[in-house]
Amino acid sequence: MLIERELQVQGWWDDEAPEDDALESTVPFAVDTLRFEQWLQWIFLPRMKIIIELGHPLPNASGILTMAETVFVNRPEQSRELRRLLAAFDQLIAPTA
Repeated sequence: MLIERELQVQGWWDDEAPEDDALESTVPFAVDTLRFEQWLQWIFLPRMKIIIELGHPLPNASGILTMAETVFVNRPEQSRELRRLLAAFDQLIAPTA
């Protein structure tokens, strides 16, 4: 997955998973327990993989780009490609008229 690769390129890919309780957060983007990059790696990407593999419908809204722009406000150049990829995801699932 391109998002996974970009996380690795930027050095934002963790070799070890966070504690289970951190992954069980019910707060959007798990902001209370994870960095956004960790949320992408350990929650978002695995969920999307399962949805695709099982042929389930994609979510109909995401807001992931808005979150990324907030998180990476001080790293615009370093996060440019990741934000582009997340924007493509948001466009993919956006409802069409």
